[in-house]
Amino acid sequence: MRQFTTGDLNKQVGDVTDAASREPVVLTRHNKPRFVLMSYEHYERMRGCGDPRRAHAVSEMPDKHAELFGQAIERLARSQGYDDES
Repeated sequence: MRQFTTGDLNKQVGDVTDAASREPVVLTRHNKPRFVLMSYEHYERMRGCGDPRRAHAVSEMPDKHAELFGQAIERLARSQGYDDES
């Protein structure tokens, strides 16, 4: 992600907004990130994409997830640890 200072924004608004039209850019003030500038289209895509994670009660958990969950619980009960442990 490109970075510009707030002073750059004042002096080079065209360059900064051109960069922001391609990807979000960070605007810094006193060498610290302060703002993110992005195209409106990118902002709308971000806003429209809700968090894909979802919590389920066991009774409403999709069958595929319930099966994976059950397998993981069985491995833990046998003291075999998590899949990602060596």
